[in-house]
Formats: sequence, C-alpha cells, structure tokens
Amino acid sequence: MRVLIIGGGIGGLAMAQALTAADVDVQVYERNSEAADWLQGYRIHLNQFGCRALRRCLPGPLWDAFAATAGDPGAGLSFQTHHLRELLFVEEELLTGGTGDHRAVSRIALRRLLLAGLGGNVHFGRTFDRYASNPDGSVTAHFADGGTATGDLLIGADGANSKVRAQLLPHAHRVPTGGVGVAGRLALTDETRAWLPSRIRGGLNIVLPPAGSFLFTAVFDGRTRTTEAVGEGINLTAFGLDGEALLDDVQDYVLWAFAAKRAGYPSDVEELAGAALKDVVAEHIRGWHPDLRRMVAESDPEGVHAIAFKAATPVEPWATGPVTVIGDAVHNMTPVMGLGANTALRDAALLAHQIKTVHRGEAGLTDAVGEYERRMLAYGFEAVNTSRSFADRFTSNNVLARQGMKTWLRVCSTVPAVKRGSFTGEWTDDLPAGSTALV
Repeated sequence: MRVLIIGGGIGGLAMAQALTAADVDVQVYERNSEAADWLQGYRIHLNQFGCRALRRCLPGPLWDAFAATAGDPGAGLSFQTHHLRELLFVEEELLTGGTGDHRAVSRIALRRLLLAGLGGNVHFGRTFDRYASNPDGSVTAHFADGGTATGDLLIGADGANSKVRAQLLPHAHRVPTGGVGVAGRLALTDETRAWLPSRIRGGLNIVLPPAGSFLFTAVFDGRTRTTEAVGEGINLTAFGLDGEALLDDVQDYVLWAFAAKRAGYPSDVEELAGAALKDVVAEHIRGWHPDLRRMVAESDPEGVHAIAFKAATPVEPWATGPVTVIGDAVHNMTPVMGLGANTALRDAALLAHQIKTVHRGEAGLTDAVGEYERRMLAYGFEAVNTSRSFADRFTSNNVLARQGMKTWLRVCSTVPAVKRGSFTGEWTDDLPAGSTALV
C-alpha cells in the first residue's frame, strides 16, 4: 500500500500517524512552505468522539503528551442570560457520557504533536493541482511545481476549499447559512482573573440574550498545563520533538465568539480589522453584563476575526475508486458546537483502520474505502445538520422561540431526569462490527 494524503491539517496528519505506526507507506503533501506557516487560530475543543479517534491514531507517547498538555475545559457547560443569570448547568459527566473525554487543545501544540516523528513523510511547499487515474488502478497526483506522486489511494484532506473534492465531486458545494461569527481572545493574567466572573474563567458558557444572537465563551489554560508537564519531564526526543517546543506561542486565555444573522452586521463585516470588529460586537452587546462588555473591550484586537458561516450541501454516495476525502473537504460545517475537527478525526481513525485491513491483506481496497465512505457520509452530514440547526436556533430573531428555549433550559435545571435525557453524551464506535482495535 502507498497512500498519498493531500493536506497537512489535523485530519490528514492524524491519519498519517496511524498509518505510519502500521508500516503503511504514507506521504503527506502540504501547500504551506513550512510547518510554522499553519500556526494560527483558536483552541480546539475535542469531545469524546475526537478524543477517542485521536487516541487511536497517535502512538502512546504522543497521546500521553497530548493528554498531559491539553487544557482543562472546565467542569461543564453553563447556559446564561446576557445578565449572567444561570439558566442551566450541564455537568461534564453528562456531556461526555461518563467517558471523561473532554479536552481543549492549542492548534499550535496539536500540530506539533501530529508532525512529530513523521519526518520526511511530510512534504511542504507542494500545492496540489489535480489527479489522474491510471490503467493499473493507481492514482497520480500532479502538483503546481510540475512534480507528481503515484499511489494506490489518494486522500483529499485539503480543507473546505478542497481541490480534490472539486475534481472528485464537482456537484458538491458549500453554501452560506446566513450567520456570521466574530471571535476574539482575552489573555488570562492575574489582573483579568481578578475581575472575570468565576463561571467565565472556569468553563464553557453559552450566553443567550432575548433573541437574535448568542455568545460562546471557553477558558483555555494550555500554557499552564504544558508548563507543568514539561516540568515533570515529558520526553518526546524519540519523535524528534523537544517538550519545550509545545510552549511556543501558547498562551492562557478566554475565547469568546459572538454570532448573529448577517443582516445584523455591516455589509463589509468580513473585511473589517480587529478594532473595528470589536466595536461591532460592543454595539451588539450594549446593555449586557458589564463584565461581558469588558471582556470584549480588553481583548487584543489582533486576535479578533470574523467568519461567515458556511456548510456543505448533502452528498449522495459515489462510485468508490482510488480517491476519497475526509474532514472539511467533504462535510464542512459551521463552527457552532465545535464538531468540525472532531468529525475530521473520526474520519481519520476510521479510514486509517480500513486502509490497514487492506495493507494486511484482509480486504480489498475498493470494499474497504467504500465502507469508510458509507459510514462517514452518515455521521459526517449528521454533524453538518446538527451544527447548522444550532447555529440557526441560537441566532433566531424569534423572541417567542428564545423564551421557549430559556423555559426549557430552566425545566432541565429543575428536573434532573429531563436534563439527563437531553444532554447525556453517547459514544458510538465507528469501527465495523467484529473489527479489532485500531492500534
């Protein structure tokens, strides 16, 4: 087996780790010129699906390093009014189905862990152009620099604007959902910890005004956790990674993300600079709790960005061949509920398992990849629909619907059985029935 992965993001690198551990010849082609080019963005929340999938992809020492350095997302999720009156608190045990798999991780630190040990199998500065199927069943990738690479399977892990998807599934598209989010970060220092409400600095929160928008906040203490792990002697030299490197560019902060319908923003919202975006959010939350307004006002403007919410349109099963796709390349979704990275990791773990059955001679390539595609389309577009549904619901301008939501949250708060039935997370294994563990 020779596997070509187009794109060195989270899903592509996680799959490369799993395949490398199984002695599969896997090569990753990334358009950025070096590893550091990708180091941007906010922390990622991994739920039980993402954590289980990542654990199945990583060698033991890398998983241990991830577990030791990932941030603690807090004791659970709180729903609050815009005056910070709690409507409902959902304990972590309910959110994770009792698995305890609930972590926050820096994109920077995670990427460094995912690259560790892959060495020359990751090729930077290689921009994918197209692929061609060969008479012998193999597939050849063509790159913008004129180079090529040939393998038994080509995997598009090249994100929401995937060129692999554009060729494989030209009818598959991403469409605007009508929402826009603005996100920023407030550094966690002794000074900010002193005035931030305990609930804001201690976990996940969804803040619901009367209608039309919502605010999400999440604490990230990755630097504190990583400093402790490095101090305890975390050793990754076998993977060519210095534990101290996991501290580079990693800070403790509170992430906030405000979302509303596009009609509620200036027409050029996506082109505005950080300070101007802060002013836009400040206008929306005028009259909210003063600590929420201060959190936005004192955030670093350089870290404030806007994004228009888009989602993939449903994709029908296609004829399986030597090319497939994972992650945002096929089931891109809104950032609401944080399902994108988790679903990409599910893809990586499942497809890696299927490839290894082929590598061991237990299955044919077409059957193995076809089984992955069937399962992926089911749970992937379920996640797309869930994310879009919550985005629409949380940004609805229907005041009565918002009042109904708040009433239901209060009922959940007072009736434990209703809360358990509504929020208990479940773990569904993505492996085919009767299969063995991935690693």
